[in-house]
Amino acid sequence: MTGIYVHVPFCIRKCPYCSFYSKPYDADTASLYVEAVYRNIAAYSGKGICADTLYFGGGTPSLLDAGQISRIIEEVRQVFLLDNTEITIEANPCSVDEDKLRGYHAAGVNRISFGIQSTDDSRLGFLGRLHDFKTAVKAVETAHAVGFENISADIMLGAAGETSESLKKTIDTLCDLPVKHISAYMLKIEEGTAFDNDKIKSLAANDDLMSELYLTAVERLEEHGLKQYEISNFCREGYESRHNNKYWTGEDYLGFGPAAHSFFEGVRYCCPPDTEAFINAPVQPREVTEESVNRGEEYILLGLRLCKGISLDKAKVYFGDSAAERLLNLAVEFSKHGLVNLNDDNISLTPQGFLLSNGIISQFIDSVE
Repeated sequence: MTGIYVHVPFCIRKCPYCSFYSKPYDADTASLYVEAVYRNIAAYSGKGICADTLYFGGGTPSLLDAGQISRIIEEVRQVFLLDNTEITIEANPCSVDEDKLRGYHAAGVNRISFGIQSTDDSRLGFLGRLHDFKTAVKAVETAHAVGFENISADIMLGAAGETSESLKKTIDTLCDLPVKHISAYMLKIEEGTAFDNDKIKSLAANDDLMSELYLTAVERLEEHGLKQYEISNFCREGYESRHNNKYWTGEDYLGFGPAAHSFFEGVRYCCPPDTEAFINAPVQPREVTEESVNRGEEYILLGLRLCKGISLDKAKVYFGDSAAERLLNLAVEFSKHGLVNLNDDNISLTPQGFLLSNGIISQFIDSVE
């Protein structure tokens, strides 16, 4: 099954830590953008593509009104063969009200992901968020009241003043809300963002504190019944993000909108991050980023992001017996340091291993080449 991703490139104000492509919201431009999305989806008519997830990401997708979201969903229904579809929209708590949430739900959105980031207003201010926590609570509770059962919340680890104790309080407070899924991201200062300066770097958590915060989050969320299934993602049973799982398991997905990426029929490509060009093109521009995907390397690279990890038997299929043996030997060494779990033919990273995942995964890939 294919996943459908729609990148909504508008924000009221860009968060100072964000490196994702977005532009200031303008109602007229947004209207033209929706027409372009509609046109690009229609280009797939008659191809018989089956899809089971639709994800509105951004940017701030909740700046689009319910009618605009409904129109895009309806076109997806007309063009793709949908099956038990998970339809997600990302939302800023201060960009929704009861009428808008009710409209999204009526349009078929059945999963909503709120960018809450913190329950502490001072840390929300540091992160440049437009909402306070009271607004976030109201948004979650209203979404639940109008019929949303599958509600996710993002939290940011490592903002100025964060401690393990304050993080526990944040998690405890969020878990008292009707939330089924939490994504816990470590604050990373990206080059070229407003946070890319010495003052902010000195205020944000250093590596040691960030590690402590991450392990605290893993433990506390588990205590609340939200089981970790990916480096940054936790949920109650049955509430994994089906769309995001496609990225980590190598399934096909089609992206629409400026800066949207696709992986389809073995090729990775993207639409350039240019809203005007996207709006004006009869069909969105396409830049190939990887024409020949190494499925074996991707199996390791993406599979080890997941708590279920990778199978040695499958590694043998991709790389052969001797390479799989090298992979196992390296996993044994990492397991001695508490970084890897070994269970029969399965290799997975521990929470401590996730903190060093880039280096560990790189060594695993080197071992099979």
